[in-house]
Formats: sequence, structure tokens, C-alpha cells
Amino acid sequence: MSMKQTIKAVLAQMDYGLYRMGIKKCSIKVHTIEETISELITTNKSMVRFGDGEVTMIRGRSLVLQQVNPEITEGLKRIIGYGYDDLIVAIPSIFDDLSIFREESRQFWKDHLLFSRKEYKKYCDTGKIYYNSLVSRFYYSIEDKSKCDGWVNEIKKIWQEKDIVIVEGGRTHNGVGNDLFDSARSIERIIGPSKDAYVMLDEIMEACRQYPKDRLFLVSLGVAAKFLTERLFLEGYRVLDIGNLDMEYEWYLRKATGKEKLEKHDVVGRTKNLEAGYQDYLNQIKIEIESADKGK
Repeated sequence: MSMKQTIKAVLAQMDYGLYRMGIKKCSIKVHTIEETISELITTNKSMVRFGDGEVTMIRGRSLVLQQVNPEITEGLKRIIGYGYDDLIVAIPSIFDDLSIFREESRQFWKDHLLFSRKEYKKYCDTGKIYYNSLVSRFYYSIEDKSKCDGWVNEIKKIWQEKDIVIVEGGRTHNGVGNDLFDSARSIERIIGPSKDAYVMLDEIMEACRQYPKDRLFLVSLGVAAKFLTERLFLEGYRVLDIGNLDMEYEWYLRKATGKEKLEKHDVVGRTKNLEAGYQDYLNQIKIEIESADKGK
């Protein structure tokens, strides 16, 4: 560990300790993973989820797959403010206690809070209880994995016997090669850009409008997913921003001890998908939206 990293870790631990001792106050409350899953099973509410990346963008910083701009920053500030009762907002459960996490993840979240806690305190609505974004990050970062089996079985009930539309990037392959969505009645897909999808938001939205409102939309499209979820919700659709749920599920199935690369994320284009044996996946794709800069 470099001197810079050591100093950051010490400062992050001191900051976290002050909140744990109650010397500093943070009144943001987050439901448990179990409560979040139950809400998604027993209601027709939509969900938008925030991880460290979205909060980093609120701070004005770009991500690998999405360049920041003022419109995105201001939009994320609005959405995390929890403006609609039936669009639940999920954030990480990191404010009271980090003991649920493995050591590496505990340090990550301490560092994150050192730099970003003020954004949560400024833009979150402390009058509401947030839901838990770990619903889609339920395995790798968790220290005690004994609850994972139960969480998985319950998560699959969210789309059981439902007609689902998955909106994702061309590399994502949600549910391909595993049984994550086997409980669904039907699966169709809209494929959007893998990078900077926000600039194609209008085109993606128009593609989604071609479906009736009895469909359950599952969106896995980075930062653009927050805005797509909000727009679809406001037009009467049920939408769940599932983030990297499929990747987490793959790690769970493999009992991975590290962040393993998934082979299917390198499969791009019809020919390679056919070679990989993903015919069912190709049949499920109904609309493909190319990146705005494709061919440049």
C-alpha cells in the first residue's frame, strides 16, 4: 500500500469511527436486503438503484462507461431525492454498520464515504427509508454468505410467471447460460449501447414504448438505467433497475472468491453469439439500438 493509500485509509477509518460513536450524525436509513426483496415481490413498485458509481457522478466525475455532463449530474441529484412513492430508490446500506461486508469491501465503503458522504446527506431525503441496492450485489462483498441461497430463491419470485423485457448492453447477456430468469413466463430483449447509453436515451425509450404496459422491464444499462427507469415509470410501466445482478449471480453459482471475468461479456455480434450457442438469446432480441458514434 502506498503512502497516499495508507493516509486515505487512516482518514476513512477515523471518519467512519466518528459516525459509529455518534460524534458525527447521519440520519439516512436503509431497509434490509430481505425487506427490499419482499417489497419487490408483494407490490408493483418500480425500483431505481444507486451504487458508488452514480454518487461519484453526482460529484461530477465520469465513469469508464459513461461520460458525465451537467444534465446527468442534476438528474441523478433529483432521482436520489426519492420524489415518487411508487418508484423506490435503493442505495447501499453503508451508513450505520459495515460488518455485513468482507474486509476488502468494508475498506472500499469507508473510502467511498470519506469522499461522498456529504452528497448522500445533501441529496437524500432523510424523511424516507431507502431500499437496499445490495439486492443486486448480494454475494461477492458479503462476509457471511449463508443467506445467499435464500435471497436468490426469493429474488427469482419477483419475475415469476411474468412477461419480462430486458434492456441491456450488447455485452451483458443477462440470464444467458444460467437460470436466473427461468421463472419468467417469457423473455424479450432490447439491446442498447454498451457505452455512453445516455446519449441514446430517447431512442431506447421509443423502443420500450412498443411494448404494452403489462410487461415488467428489467434494465441493466449503467447510469442511463436511472433515467430510463424514471421515464418508463412516469408513463405507467413497471421497471426494475437490476444493475449487475446477473454478474453477481454468476459469481454466486461459481462460488467465486474473486471478481471473475465472465466469458459471455466478450461475446459481441450475431456470429460470435451463434458460435457460443446463444441462439435462444438471439431469438429474444427484438430491437437493437446502435451507439450514436458507431462507424465514426
